[in-house]
Amino acid sequence: SHRFKIGLLIGLSIVAFIAIMFTPPIPQDLKYHAFADQRTICSIPNCWNVISNLPLVLIGSIGMLFIRSRRPGFRLKELSVNCFVFFLGIFLTGIGSAYYHFNPNNGTLIWDRLPMTISFMAFFSIIIGDCIDIRSAKKILWPLLVIGFLSIQYWVMTESKGHGDLRFYALVQFLPIILIPIILLLYQSKYNLKPAFWIIVLMYGFAKLFEAYDQEVFHSLKSVSGHSIKHVFAALAPAVFLIGLQTKT
Repeated sequence: SHRFKIGLLIGLSIVAFIAIMFTPPIPQDLKYHAFADQRTICSIPNCWNVISNLPLVLIGSIGMLFIRSRRPGFRLKELSVNCFVFFLGIFLTGIGSAYYHFNPNNGTLIWDRLPMTISFMAFFSIIIGDCIDIRSAKKILWPLLVIGFLSIQYWVMTESKGHGDLRFYALVQFLPIILIPIILLLYQSKYNLKPAFWIIVLMYGFAKLFEAYDQEVFHSLKSVSGHSIKHVFAALAPAVFLIGLQTKT
């Protein structure tokens, strides 16, 4: 029943929140900034990690222009604000990530992670709208964005006190990734976007995989690192979504 499905999703969210509360604080490991490919090319430090963000900027720009154009065949017209915010987040993530990789440190990392929370939260609201309820998706967008912002603000605040804590940012990033496949399994897509959503989840998985094996990929390929490839897969996800929005049912 619908009540059981909603109860399951809420219950999982509560369990995840309680688990985070009982998890020790997660500091930012400074080794995170030591990426495999640190080559300076054309006076650009960490060049490929910087340049590989251009697809995110491009897809984000195209997506925002598409939403604003209100072309016929746009499947999620009722969620146009949610979709615009999602592509805005992708655009800002490309800029913020390029800025961070130009000079990787905790201070610049803020501008990489903050726009990512915009994309995560907006996309989660879109899934809710397509699979569960349009009106709820419209209402929940702004509270979700505030939660994402507060997770970054909490990390920044704890960093300033010398004991950085990423627990709530981790919850904002990974809880939707846990809930989205469950929602896709439990509900039907109103606009036949489920194939695109599954591909997006897969692209995200590949992005995280290449991020985790940054060093190994660079040592194997020599010319490109896992983190640079991660940016490409991260851009493929919104590209798939954009194509799905334009395909008529």
